[in-house]
Order: sequence, then C-alpha cells, then structure tokens
Amino acid sequence: MYRSEERNAYFVKTIEELESSHLVEGIIQLGSGVVGYKDEHSDIDLMIATSRVEDAEKTKNLVHQILGSFNPIYIKEKQFSKDIFLVIAILENILEFNISIVPRELLSVKSPLWKVVVDKTGLVTEKMNTENERFINKPVKYNVNIDVVFEFVYCALALEKELRRNNLIYALKMLENMREYTLIVQVLNEDKKLHQFKAYETLNPTFINAYLSTYPEKISIENLDASAKKLKELFADTLKQSSIFSMDNALQQLLEKSFV
Repeated sequence: MYRSEERNAYFVKTIEELESSHLVEGIIQLGSGVVGYKDEHSDIDLMIATSRVEDAEKTKNLVHQILGSFNPIYIKEKQFSKDIFLVIAILENILEFNISIVPRELLSVKSPLWKVVVDKTGLVTEKMNTENERFINKPVKYNVNIDVVFEFVYCALALEKELRRNNLIYALKMLENMREYTLIVQVLNEDKKLHQFKAYETLNPTFINAYLSTYPEKISIENLDASAKKLKELFADTLKQSSIFSMDNALQQLLEKSFV
C-alpha cells in the first residue's frame, strides 16, 4: 500500500505533465481527494477537459503515456461515447488512477465532490459552475434508469420459484439482486451520491444492521426463505421513507403472495 506523501507526489507529477500539454485546457479533481482523501486506499480521480472535441483521443493517448511512465501493473481504457474516454491505471503499490477525458462542451457534474485545479482559459470553471447549478437544482439528482420497485418484486417471485425447485444458486442470485435494489432506495433516502457510491459504512447504522441480518448463516431452502422474508420487510420499511419510489396496490399484492 502507498503512503499519502507518495500519492501526493504522483498527483503533483500527473498535474504538471498534463498542464504542460497544449491539448489540455483544464483539469478537475473528483472524489474524496477534493475534501481530503478518505484513507490510504483512496484513488486519484481526475477529469481532463479539452478545448476541441477532436483533441479528446489525442489527450487520451497522452494520459496513457503519462501513466505508463509510472510503470503500472495494468492499464484499462474505456470509451463511453465517440469523444469521452476513461483510463484506469493500477500501480505496483495498488495506487489507482481514474482519469476521464472529456471535451469542455461535454463536461457534466455528477457529484458535489469536484474542484478545478487547472483552467487555462476560465471557460472550464464557467462550464463546471453551470453544470453544478443544474445538478443542484435537479429534483432527482441520480437517475436509476430501472423500475426498482417492480424489479424487487419480480426477483422476490423468482426466488420463491427457485426455492421450490431446489435451485439454490439462482435463488441466491435473486436474493442479491433484491439487496441491491434495497440499497439503491436507502442511498437515495439518505441523499448520498449514488454514482459510484461505495461508502456503505456511512449509511444509517440501524439500516446496516437490518441489511446484514438478511444474510443466512448456512445455505438451505429454509434459511434462504427466512432471509428473503427479512429483506422484503426491510425493503418495505425503506420504501416508506422514500420521496422518489412507491409501490402500487397491484405490486403490493404480488409481493404479499410471495410471503405465502
């Protein structure tokens, strides 16, 4: 593992290398590093803004070159659209870099944790402030893109069927899906950052205890059935506190059938 001084040295060198390139208009720091890294396991998260859309791929190649000079164990590249890239690098000491490359006009804010650290024109800060205002004023800041309540009930019904078939592996998969949907509702209830949220230990302790109690000590039909009942009750309690999600009568009847 790395020391904070070591991480800071890598951070400073990366910023200096990027800032010296004519391809880079601005650099935004993202994540916990904006307010002080959470711990020695925290990553370096950056978003690079290019002035021109056509410079995005060249800038991505520059990022590869800079991170490659740190002798990483592994580098992974992802492409989210024609002109938006993400480069992930993991160094020998397990320090992780997540660097996205985005044309300035396509910059967006998905979390309150951001800070402009380089802005050669002032336009990057202006764009980020505009996007931040849009983010703050969203009635629902994080789009789930799935019908969480329906999917939970659907998985509960599937779990019941697979328990009757003695298909424990599939039943376990359904139980885990139900847990994921419950977490989504709770995270949004607590106004946490759903996007790439990992800090589950910061959730309400009462919820955490109830959630962990849904894991069976041993794998059996009876234990999985008991776990499912606990999870349905927890989901129902969590849903009552939600200002975003609700369950209609027809789905409620379906869920109650799965209790029988």
